[in-house]
Amino acid sequence: MSFSEEQVLEALKKVKYPGKDRDIVDLGLVSNIRSENKKLEFTLVFERSNDPVIPSVRKACVKALKKYLDPKVEVEGNIEIKAKQMFEPGKNLPEVKNIIAIASGKGGVGKSTIAVNLAVATARAGYRVGLLDADIYGPSTPKMLNAESQRPSVDTANGKEMIIPVESYGVKLLSIGFFVDPEDAVVWRGPMATKALKQFISQTRWGELDFLFIDLPPGTSDIHLTMVQELSVTGAVVVTTPQQVALADALKGVNMFRGDKINVPVLGLVENMAWFTPAELPDNKYFIFGEGGGIRMAEKLKVPMLGQIPIVQSICEGGDQGKPAVLNSGSAIASAFEDLTRNVIRETDRRNAEMPPTRILEIKKM
Repeated sequence: MSFSEEQVLEALKKVKYPGKDRDIVDLGLVSNIRSENKKLEFTLVFERSNDPVIPSVRKACVKALKKYLDPKVEVEGNIEIKAKQMFEPGKNLPEVKNIIAIASGKGGVGKSTIAVNLAVATARAGYRVGLLDADIYGPSTPKMLNAESQRPSVDTANGKEMIIPVESYGVKLLSIGFFVDPEDAVVWRGPMATKALKQFISQTRWGELDFLFIDLPPGTSDIHLTMVQELSVTGAVVVTTPQQVALADALKGVNMFRGDKINVPVLGLVENMAWFTPAELPDNKYFIFGEGGGIRMAEKLKVPMLGQIPIVQSICEGGDQGKPAVLNSGSAIASAFEDLTRNVIRETDRRNAEMPPTRILEIKKM
């Protein structure tokens, strides 16, 4: 049994917006209603991401639907929160609703693979998505998104040159890889790298985006500091593997974002290379790097485990061929990335409902 849009709206008309004489349906807060069997999903759109009434309105919606629609309706955790205004006015990229940093404590854990597949999966879910490859010294996203032959164009508006990102698989993409020879090493001092990142932020026409994912270099660097000085970062996703050395470095990455000065919310961990599954034995799991390390680390840090991504041959092949693994619809690896994407979107909505926008880091000169 599914519920019609009219039935859902009728029940939600019982929910008044706190402090106003009008209900949430009349105010136009309810959208994108989806129902299958007893499961019900919909979106609540508020003016601001830090509206203090969001938790109480969401709770009232659940109560009203169970009372006036069906006591067994499955709606808890299925109410998406969006906001028209996500950032402080006057800041960089005001048209971008959510800026998500993809980080890792060390190299070699598959951070860019996670970033690319997460961006593509989010775009396939119907969101407007951008991907900024901020890994200045090791740009790999153009190859992984089959965009190596493309080049960003430049447009002039009001006397200022603006970079137009390329687009691949529905994702707007910008990378230093578009501006250097793929076979050349990028040998830049810190100031040159940070200058390039600032240009990618302030001189790029990203347009309206629901999500801008930033693929950061591994570890901690000037790039990370520049990012939080230039942007109100919604949250960070930290990628690790089950190995103890990777987990130790992931801990440092989480603590960097949680530091008093940076103070960027950590949305959760992703455990990449969680196990090996050979193509000829799709139901088998071989924990070649250890088992459960990422889950234990997430529990220790009190952050969600957003996803566990196995090692399968198609991930490597997809990256080399410019076809992200998430495009293999119906496969186990595509399902893993789709689950990760849903969890990242859910945690982003939760963060926006419960916390104010992240403050941009201000460095005071002595």
